[in-house]
Amino acid sequence: MKIVLAPMEGVVDAPMREMLTRVGGIDQCVTEFVRVSERVLPAKVFRKICPELFNDSRTSSGTPVVLQLLGSDPQILAGNARKAVSIGANGIDLNFGCPAKTVNKSKGGAILLNEPELVHKIVWWVRQAVPGHIPVTAKMRLGYSDKSLALENASAIADAGASGLTVHARTKEEGYRPPAHWEWISRIREHLSIPVTANGEVWSWQDYQRCREVSGCDDVMIGRGLVAAPDLGLRIKALQRGDDPDHLSWDEMLVLLQQFMDMVELQLAPKFVHGRIKQWLKMMSREYPQAMPMLQEMRSLTQVVEVRQFLRQYSE
Repeated sequence: MKIVLAPMEGVVDAPMREMLTRVGGIDQCVTEFVRVSERVLPAKVFRKICPELFNDSRTSSGTPVVLQLLGSDPQILAGNARKAVSIGANGIDLNFGCPAKTVNKSKGGAILLNEPELVHKIVWWVRQAVPGHIPVTAKMRLGYSDKSLALENASAIADAGASGLTVHARTKEEGYRPPAHWEWISRIREHLSIPVTANGEVWSWQDYQRCREVSGCDDVMIGRGLVAAPDLGLRIKALQRGDDPDHLSWDEMLVLLQQFMDMVELQLAPKFVHGRIKQWLKMMSREYPQAMPMLQEMRSLTQVVEVRQFLRQYSE
């Protein structure tokens, strides 16, 4: 039973992975995608997206991190996978699920699910390019506009040699609107011989339990649910053991927020720091009602020094 932290562009970057894995309860992370188009990228690009490459592809708490690639050219993706492994990547994940319009327009992410043969070629080329002991996995949605090719795409991925598949239980057109169609994951899992991880609309212990029951999957990937409630993984595992789970207090969350700001300052230009703090506050307001009034008070703050002073005063 694994809990995997989902890749979320512009949200689950290295500082967020660091914070959430420090809290605990997460068994693996997948990076934001590295966009591949025309050439093999230099090492610095991979290391910017995945600084954990400097630490044996693990966060400081020891949680493994898998590098995700996005693109549509099988041979160029293969070359980049080979390069990533040469600088320390311990696993390669392929993105067939990103719903962003800009990504889909450039023939990346979920749009590829309209072409199962191309999906197969991409996975096959990448699998051939990296050593056999390096896992090659993929993440897909149920389709682009409908679910008619879901089983065909899943089979294409498995038949090409993938060692695992994560399925986000919605199409691109369905976006993130509830519900997640976990019953479709069950159909895919029964159709394949490789491990399948369920993803989509897990916000609580109850969601987690129902997702596993409906999908039949042992492993579950969680994105927004873990950002909103960083201790969700710990609570799930405690309840699985039959223990009473602890819950991070609001004061503990404020400490995490200040630590997060320290890390974001090291990673991003100053003009982007306040946006990341506000983004996390907005997402955590689902779990912590105290976050929304705090966010409203911060709306006019844009300078790093202002945000830092505000967080310090608020904590006091």
